[in-house]
Amino acid sequence: MRGALRSPMDGTTRDQPPAPFREQLRAVGGLVPYLWPKGEPAIRLRVVVAVVLIVAAKVLNAGVPFSLKLIVDALARHLPGPAAAPVALIALYGVVRLAAFAAAEFRELIFAKVVQRAIRLIALRVFEHLHGLSLRFHLERQMGGLSRAIERGTTGIEYLLGLTLFSLLPTFIELSLVTAILWRFYNIAFAAVTLATVVIYVAFTVSVTQWRVKVRREMNDRDSEASTKAVDSLINYETVKYFANEVHEARRFDLAKQAYMRAALRSQQTLSMLNLGQQGLMAIGLVAMLILAGRGVAAGSMTVGDFVAVNGYLLQLYMPLNFLGMVYRNVRQSLTDVEQMQRLLATPREVEDKPLAPALKVSDGSVRFERVSFAYDWRRTILDDVSFTVPPRSTVAIVGPTGSGKSTISRLLFRFYDVAEGAITIDGQDIRDVTQDSLRRAIGVVPQDTVLFNDTIYYNILYGRPEATREEVEEAARHAQLHDFVASLPDGYKTRVGERGLKLSGGEKQRVAIARVILKHPQILVFDEATSALDSHTEREIQASLREIAADRTAIVIAHRLSTVVDADEIIVLERGRIVERGRHEALLRAEGPYWALWTRQQRQREREAELVEVGE
Repeated sequence: MRGALRSPMDGTTRDQPPAPFREQLRAVGGLVPYLWPKGEPAIRLRVVVAVVLIVAAKVLNAGVPFSLKLIVDALARHLPGPAAAPVALIALYGVVRLAAFAAAEFRELIFAKVVQRAIRLIALRVFEHLHGLSLRFHLERQMGGLSRAIERGTTGIEYLLGLTLFSLLPTFIELSLVTAILWRFYNIAFAAVTLATVVIYVAFTVSVTQWRVKVRREMNDRDSEASTKAVDSLINYETVKYFANEVHEARRFDLAKQAYMRAALRSQQTLSMLNLGQQGLMAIGLVAMLILAGRGVAAGSMTVGDFVAVNGYLLQLYMPLNFLGMVYRNVRQSLTDVEQMQRLLATPREVEDKPLAPALKVSDGSVRFERVSFAYDWRRTILDDVSFTVPPRSTVAIVGPTGSGKSTISRLLFRFYDVAEGAITIDGQDIRDVTQDSLRRAIGVVPQDTVLFNDTIYYNILYGRPEATREEVEEAARHAQLHDFVASLPDGYKTRVGERGLKLSGGEKQRVAIARVILKHPQILVFDEATSALDSHTEREIQASLREIAADRTAIVIAHRLSTVVDADEIIVLERGRIVERGRHEALLRAEGPYWALWTRQQRQREREAELVEVGE
């Protein structure tokens, strides 16, 4: 090698510990553009109106106990004649309560579009970013845990946007109004007791909740672990059945759920302790206020209506304060969840388009590897100084033992990774200098393991070119020798293929993959061990279809079975990441080198398999 290779992910860590509170708040700051978007006056107007309605609701709410005071004082005076004044005051009391409730409901209605729009755009951004991350990231992550992190993150955003604006801010406004009213209409002692109770309550809630964060995080980790095990087991349903390991899988899942149960019980214990402490502080504050009000009534400085009003203000204030404990816990947890999702968004893209990169222009379809070296991990080289050219409209086969680096060549060509050294060019254009989208549109692949979407056969073929017509889809299926089979099915092209295409056989899935590539109509084709998992009869049929679509196209065939590449224009033999031999089939056999050794070994193996079949018959 010409230099030491370094893994592109060196220096990064996965599953980092949660960020400090300040960093969590900073991450939440990234939500502001979704609430106050540029060039969206209608959305901004909704935010303004919602804030105005929050203030209006709390001002009206502050008038409810005062209305009740007037009613009680009027009734206490036993005014002669018809009770017109109390009736009017009672009506006013009802109107004020209804107006406060209506303002809150209209606030919810108006702001709902802002919240849901923000959640939709953030979820879309996360989805697009995940598709933009490298293959390395997705190979290293467990999709069950990843999906839960995204789910909790989007739910956390909804909590933050809703609870912060509709619970914390209104509670602060109401606290300010109640304190001002108690100070203005009674005396400073009432305001001081109210503020002291609230401050102690908040301090207690914050300190205990900080302690509970670790317990809650442990519960989330165990939840993710159980979810990951369940998803992994169900995805590998057939493997579980092959080895009769249902009990083993159930035991693994149960152990994970037991760990989650223990964490959940600890969480409930700390929650009960927090709730008891909060209620005790509220009761102490309420008793202190009522003692002050009772003394005022006894001294004649306050009326019975004042006593009722003070009690009403405190109960009215303590209701959101009681809710504040849950709000704070959810906000803290949502901060953690959103920060974890923001970490996903902050994960750098290992493969990036250059600024203003042009689209790939394919004229002849010539592919060239120029002294390419690559390693997934700097401690183990996969490709070392590999150079070869695939001329236009020719077929080059790449063969070699397992672990020689064959499939890495297709991944580098698709630019799932960037080469560490050297260059890959198509018609003289370095693939790092063009857009990834145009590069991948120019290349079609038939992989060894065809994974289909859990949808219809029609959808899976159409995926090759979503804008294609039905006639084009059916024509592609005919070229892939698939149309007659699909036509024989009860539901035809509407037949669903199941999770990962499990309802179809290996040969049927490969034909769907071939039809999809035909519909895509790429200039360059890659067959990545496309028939190695098939039986001999199916392999011959699929090979005939592959030769048909490879005609007049540039093709790279990555193969394990040498019998499938005997007609290639050139065969390249890889060993331990280096090219050790190249040439046509006949010439390589005459040379009696590594290719001849592989060929001889495979021929003997096929002969042994044939003998075993004859013995079995």
